[in-house]
Amino acid sequence: SMAEEADTGPRLAELLAAGRRFWEEVETGAEPSTGAPAVQDKVRQGLDALQRAAAMVAQLDLFSENEELEEIASADLKYLLLPALLGALTLKQVDLSRRLEHLESARAQFWRFLKLCSSYGLGSFNLPPASPPGEEDAGSPSPRGPSAAQASLVAMASSRQAKIERYKQKKELENRLASMGTFVESGQADEDQIREFYILQIQKWINTSLEEIESIDQEMVILRSRGTGKQPSAPPHGTSRQVRTPLKPFILTRDAAQAKVFGAGYPGLPTMTVDDWYEQRRRQGVVSGQSTPQRAPGITDEELQKQQQKKKEEEDDEEALQKARNWDDWKDTHPRGYGNRQNMG
Repeated sequence: SMAEEADTGPRLAELLAAGRRFWEEVETGAEPSTGAPAVQDKVRQGLDALQRAAAMVAQLDLFSENEELEEIASADLKYLLLPALLGALTLKQVDLSRRLEHLESARAQFWRFLKLCSSYGLGSFNLPPASPPGEEDAGSPSPRGPSAAQASLVAMASSRQAKIERYKQKKELENRLASMGTFVESGQADEDQIREFYILQIQKWINTSLEEIESIDQEMVILRSRGTGKQPSAPPHGTSRQVRTPLKPFILTRDAAQAKVFGAGYPGLPTMTVDDWYEQRRRQGVVSGQSTPQRAPGITDEELQKQQQKKKEEEDDEEALQKARNWDDWKDTHPRGYGNRQNMG
């Protein structure tokens, strides 16, 4: 009914404004961490307001895919942004155990926004695939011939070019939006200016959505390769971790003779003598050789002397241990009384 529509008008505008305000506060907030309870509270409130607004827009049937841009009232253009804002706030959730679910949901929102923009002829861009890569062909390995590699190189080069273009556009858009914003908000703008302002906002969010879908797809590939839809090991959006190369398993032997013996029994595992292992670790810079002591910054001569003394004692211990081992070995190969010719023992 008309009365109902008249009522939802201001409420819809308020919900969108509230959702946007929460989004801006989270995006530009003073809190150092998105995970802070106060920030996550804003994320929840923002999502709630935007979801209610989106439900109203669907109910009012504001947009349809076979409609022309001119048919949308200027004041209604801003509601086109709802799915993009929802996608952006969805990514700000920090529950790692649900990361994959949040990524999928945000991607679907951004995609819905782009699809709508594309049907209205807003912005010239290629609509990304509806589902993330690896979903539709999870069963079959993708063709990986030279032609595929070649094609992906070409795609990378063109997407780099597109990124540079998008970046320039984005800066331009932001400048124009900033100069128009105050003018529109002060109520001095006429309908054409208001319309242009909203269309610029939509174009800015088209760029953001394309970027976000790209980074969501990359993060999903990483999460899936770890096989962690559920485990909380995903780095939050936009952070990376340093990866340490794991040690390959091998059998540590005391010497080459032992290596030969063990090598025969365990064809799958390489054998390595202790010396080889030390040598390899030294080359990797993990174990320092018996070189001159390296002085760490801020260490006095006295401390350095202490360190050297300690090291010497350790080496002496090592020598004593080696002697004891040699003696044990000698005893193993020489029976008791060996060399006692006169039977005097």
